[in-house]
Amino acid sequence: MSRLGKKPIKIPEGVNVVFGDGEIFVKGPKGEVRRSIPKAVIFNFDKEKNEVASSVANLENKTERALWGLAVRLFGGMLDGVTRGFEEKLEMVGIGFKVAQSGNKLILEVGFSHPVEFELPSGISAKIDKNIIIISGVDKELVGETAARIRRIKKPEPYKGKGIKYVDEVIRRKAGKAAKTGAGK
Repeated sequence: MSRLGKKPIKIPEGVNVVFGDGEIFVKGPKGEVRRSIPKAVIFNFDKEKNEVASSVANLENKTERALWGLAVRLFGGMLDGVTRGFEEKLEMVGIGFKVAQSGNKLILEVGFSHPVEFELPSGISAKIDKNIIIISGVDKELVGETAARIRRIKKPEPYKGKGIKYVDEVIRRKAGKAAKTGAGK
């Protein structure tokens, strides 16, 4: 049995939830999210209590029980996204590293011979504060994937730490080449 799946999920005020055939649509104050769910998971909406109960078709099937917990967590993430939203913060470290925003594109100058243009997916917004890029949106998966794709443009290197990194990320530093002692050959 899924410990998460057994618990009913409270729907926050101002959030509309629609369960379709293998799909969930959630609309709230921050935006709207649509996601497909496994066919084995069944969601039941109780309008009086304003909560959702979930179950699976076959409790004996281990795969269906695993999908049950996954679907409940994904649904909870959708509710958080449309009420509070998600954000990731990236920091650019390096001399001459700059970022600018032009409409729906980020223009990154990260030590290459040319600036790199990164187009933001729909539903994602970016804000720039000096050398920090704040990626925000209502879909947790899309926010994380976008931040990872921006970081992949110039990963931080271990010697000087230059590159694009998450704000709370710790880069393990390596010692550079040690200078030889001149005397004793």
